[in-house]
Order: sequence, then C-alpha cells, then structure tokens
Amino acid sequence: MNRYFDGENLSQDPIHGYIPFSAALDDVEDVSERDIIDSVWVQRLRQIHQLQTAWLVYPTAEHTRFQHSLGAMHLASKALERFFPSLIDVCRNDPDPLPSRFYLESLVRMAALLHDVGHGPFGHFFDARYLSQFGLNHERLGAEIIRQRLAPLLKRIRRNPLGPLDERETLDPEQIAFLMVRPTSHDSEFPRWLRLLRSLFCGLYTVDNMDFVLRDAFMTGFNARAFDVERLLHYSFFTEHGLTVHQKGFATLTRFLSVRAELFRSVYFHRTVRAIDLTLAELFDQSKELLFPSSVSDENRDENSANPLENLSEYLHFTEWSLLVDVSRWDSSPNPKKRELAEKWGDFLARRVPFQLAAETTSLFMVGQRETTSIFADASSFRNAIVATLPASQKGIDFEVDIARHLHRPDSKQFSTEKSADRNFLYDPVSDKVRCLEEEELFQHIPQSFRISRIYTKNADNIAPLAAALEKLTRGAARDDDTNM
Repeated sequence: MNRYFDGENLSQDPIHGYIPFSAALDDVEDVSERDIIDSVWVQRLRQIHQLQTAWLVYPTAEHTRFQHSLGAMHLASKALERFFPSLIDVCRNDPDPLPSRFYLESLVRMAALLHDVGHGPFGHFFDARYLSQFGLNHERLGAEIIRQRLAPLLKRIRRNPLGPLDERETLDPEQIAFLMVRPTSHDSEFPRWLRLLRSLFCGLYTVDNMDFVLRDAFMTGFNARAFDVERLLHYSFFTEHGLTVHQKGFATLTRFLSVRAELFRSVYFHRTVRAIDLTLAELFDQSKELLFPSSVSDENRDENSANPLENLSEYLHFTEWSLLVDVSRWDSSPNPKKRELAEKWGDFLARRVPFQLAAETTSLFMVGQRETTSIFADASSFRNAIVATLPASQKGIDFEVDIARHLHRPDSKQFSTEKSADRNFLYDPVSDKVRCLEEEELFQHIPQSFRISRIYTKNADNIAPLAAALEKLTRGAARDDDTNM
C-alpha cells in the first residue's frame, strides 16, 4: 500500500493549498525535488524577505523568497497542465522534437523554484545598489549559480509528482537558466518550444508575478483573494503567435493587471516604505564595501572579492539575516568606519526613519505619451524643477526626491526593444482570429505606466515650502496671454 504514497511529500500553503513535490525513494540514487528544495541555495531564500522593506511597514508580511519560490513552482505545474495540449499542436511540425510531458514538467518546475536563487539582501534593492556595478542582477547571478553549483544535482532529477522523465532524457540546466533570464536578441538559437515556455516567466502574467500578487496581497492583508488565477490559466493557451488568452479570460487578465498595479501603489510604493528605502540607500552607499564578503579583512578587500560571481561561496551565506546581524555588532568593531556607521544602522534596525514626506503627486502615462519628456522622467529633472520653483531664499533647503515607477504593460509599438512586449495575445472566438492585446479597446484604456513622485525632507520646517513648490509646479494656473491675440 505504501507504494501509492512513497516518493512524494506535501507542503501546506495558505495560497495554493497542498503543494506536492517528489521525495527520495528507498534504494534509488536519483535526486528528488526535495533534494533541490533542501539544498543550501534554496534554503538560503528563507533568510531573504519577499517584500524588500515593506515588511517593516506591514507586520504580517514576514514571508520570504522561499515560500514564494514553492508557490511559483506549483503554478508552473498548473500552467503546463493547461498549456501542454496547445504546445503539442503549435510545435507538431517543428524540426526540434518536443520533449516528453514529464521532462517539460520538471523543467518548468525547477526554473520556477530557482528563479529567485540569485537574490541578495533586500531583493531588487540589492540588484540596483550593488549587483549592477558588476553588470549583474539576480537573474544573471542565479543562472550562474545553477551552472556552477546546482547543475550536477539537476541533471540527476528523474521524476516529478506527475510522472518520470523518459529514460533517454536528462534535465538540462542550461534550459532552466534560459527560462529564468530576461530575453535577449540571441534567443532564436533555442528551440521554439523552449521560447514559448519562456512566456511562463516573462510577460504580462507569469508564474512569478501571479504568485507574488496572490501571496503579497494575502500576507499584507490587502486582499485575501486578489484575482482568479484558475480562470486565467483555464482560458490561456499557446498559438503560433505565443501565449494567448481567450476572450472569456480577458476580464480576469485586466483584473490581475489592476490588482498588481494597486499592490505597487499601496504596498510596494507605500510612502513609508519608500522613506525606508531612501534611508537604506544612504546607509548602503556608505557601507557596501564593508558588507560583502564579511569574512575578508578590510585590508584584503579587492574588486574580485567584492563581486559575488567571483565569490559564490561567500554569497551563499550573505543574506538579510547575516547582514542585519553583522551591522548590529559594528558598535564594537575595531574598524572606525564601522563604529561610525553603527549608530545609523541601529536607528534603521529600530525603524527610526529620518525622512518625512513633504508632498507627492501621481502621473499616469497612456500609450504614446512620452515619459522621458516629463519633469518626472528622472530624479535629477524633478529635483531641478522643484529648486527652480522654490523662492530664492529657500532654494538651498535640504530635501530628497523619489520617483516610483510601475509599468502596467509594455507597448510593443513604442518599445520595439521591450522583450516582454510581444509575449501575450488575445483570441477572439467570433472572428476566430488571434490579435495583439493592444488591439482590444478595453486594453487600450489601461495606462502604460504610472509614476509616484515624492519629496522627502529630514527637517519638518521644510515641508510647507516644498509642498507649495510641488503644488505650484503641477497645479498652478498657466500664464495668460498679454493681448487678445
């Protein structure tokens, strides 16, 4: 009787219910999915919050990249279950044969499980403030972790909860890395079936963003059931064009886009969250050369040791937990710079944020409108506009600007280089035709992006003049002509 239950474990999840994954079998030396889940690189994600710094504002949002990765893996299975018959139809005559159903299952499951494996402390913040100086982000670094650390294990995976790989098949770590990393201009060398499966990881709705919208909305208390993921997957399939949503699922897709945008507005871009980010940015800029790698003495640090790609063994142990514990001990460090920064880190750990919101405005941009010509195009332009608007006696007051941008959807016509712009299509059952989503009238009314532009200051006396400057800049009456002409 036990054979019905051997080789499988369940994880109970508040979002998806039970998440199954393969476990070890007696007398079998193959690697199971549980072995990958229990590997040090995936377990490391337990020590990195899913919500960059928003967990400091939303007390219940203590979930981590680990839970999210399990959820994404589960959604990858559900998506492939729905999409596989149409994938067969589309790729039937392709020169590259389609692998077995269970090979594809393991492929997308492992890509989803490992898609965040390259993240550092504070997630995307670390991408922008640290990894970018080495030409890296968490996706590129994660792909290298797969190639250099996890590939031998991944090649030995022989089954998943739905079934075994063909005996002649070996899971290809390079294909897993391909699915994880944002598309480039060199993708045509890969088989079409693999390029189509990449739509599960890059596009308007993916196994990544569908899980984090559901999970973040639930864990913050924003919404217990943010959108209908079952309906969206049910009405999605592959066509010759790419991942396509049936007209019956279109309203669910627009609901998803709306909820995701509201999460950005209300949670990720919350005014206090962004104030914390500004505080962390100041601290990070002053501290980053002391943070990684922590085991290297100050006098032995060099550019190679500071690059996580050149020091993966150290990066394995570099997490939010390790960083926050390290800086909490800097007050007793022999390094004078660490001792100098210890008080500031202490304030951060105690959630004492020096920045106060002075004013804010939100700008919506529809398709065809040029964001780059706006005064809110970048922080420098915004700051210069505020300084120009301030009275002469107050132009020297201290303030910081922050622009939080959310991209509702890329515009394939305007941004021909946007790699996610042409990955989703709409099927019209009346005409029996597939067309670009942009051709749907309702879709055209969805903004392309929005920007929340804020002014922060550490001095409460500066709030009134800064608020007045933004008011004048954005809502002041236009100057009338001097004549009737």
